[in-house]
Amino acid sequence: MAGGLRDPRWVDAILDWRWTWIAARIALCSAYLLGGLTKLLDFPGAVAEQEHFGFHPGWLWAGLVLTVELLGSLLVIWGRQVWLAAGALGVLTFVASLAANDFWTMRGHARFIAINAFFEHIGLIGGFVMAAILAAHARRDRDGRSSSSP
Repeated sequence: MAGGLRDPRWVDAILDWRWTWIAARIALCSAYLLGGLTKLLDFPGAVAEQEHFGFHPGWLWAGLVLTVELLGSLLVIWGRQVWLAAGALGVLTFVASLAANDFWTMRGHARFIAINAFFEHIGLIGGFVMAAILAAHARRDRDGRSSSSP
């Protein structure tokens, strides 16, 4: 490493711990799991939410959103088709951020809050991209080892 700097051993131990990767994926998807379950349990409320943000017909968009939130989250957590699931959750997050955090139309403190929320969601999108990259690397490593073994 440059300059001889290394991670402390305890940091490496945490990052190498077998449950860290799954815990990180659960944390990344937790808001989407909660959101999807909430929409499933209160579908009329989910429809009203979609219509409030201008998505019509609300039932179609609410069904699509809760499906992406639940199925996408489960796939990311299980490590299956992560590129697709993370991509779907990222696109959903971007569209929702544009609809719900239109900071460019606001002034004052409301603008400040909306800008923060918008860029927090951009950070989540970055997290989904990183999860897809790491899953792809893990798959390549796993496939490389299995193809070279007898």
